[in-house]
Amino acid sequence: MASKAEESDSDEGEQMQFKVIVIGDGAVGKTSIVNRFCKDHFATSYKQTIGLDFFMKRVVLPGEVDVTMQVWDIGGQTIGGKMIGNYVFGSHAILLAYDITNAESFHNLQDWLDVVKKIHETSPTKPYLGLLANKTDLSHMRAVNPEKHNKFASDNDMFSYFVSAKNGDNVNSTFYRVAADLAGVVLSKPEIEVQTRVVEAQIVNHAQNELKPVQGSNVPTSQSSSTACSVQ
Repeated sequence: MASKAEESDSDEGEQMQFKVIVIGDGAVGKTSIVNRFCKDHFATSYKQTIGLDFFMKRVVLPGEVDVTMQVWDIGGQTIGGKMIGNYVFGSHAILLAYDITNAESFHNLQDWLDVVKKIHETSPTKPYLGLLANKTDLSHMRAVNPEKHNKFASDNDMFSYFVSAKNGDNVNSTFYRVAADLAGVVLSKPEIEVQTRVVEAQIVNHAQNELKPVQGSNVPTSQSSSTACSVQ
């Protein structure tokens, strides 16, 4: 499954290269996920990807296994286009992304998966398939429950991932695990946790209205304020 680059000297370790594509409906955050992984950047404004964008990222796995990830960000409007076959062909891993706050983007994954299966129906080797749930920072607005996510992944032999491109949660560890699985490297739990981004909590001071004592009561007016911890 691996595409091995030249192995120069034995002390330099093994070098591999993999083509990983990210597909799914428009506006689910595919570009944001790829940018977070490759550049550790998140843009607050949305810009539609026309066709595809292409990125490269080097990952060093345990055992000095050197992996180059070719990450292809495929525009959501390409599902019915003539070029989708060329984009998907030859991929080692395909990550199907959806927005957990958008039920339609989840339902449409079946259409994307059907396209992938049709392209690879005569291929002797099948690509690694991952189900990528984005925008976990908006879990309070969730429209797709984890049970549906897990069932879709299980029914279609897909690896399951939950990420947030906005705060970076689980993005690096997801691609790290994909690289390791493709390279045949078994990761320990600590090795995965090292790649997991620590999401910082913001301390938010909420203004409080001054409490007025009830007439005839001896309860003093409260002068204290409270501090709430809001995880963004």
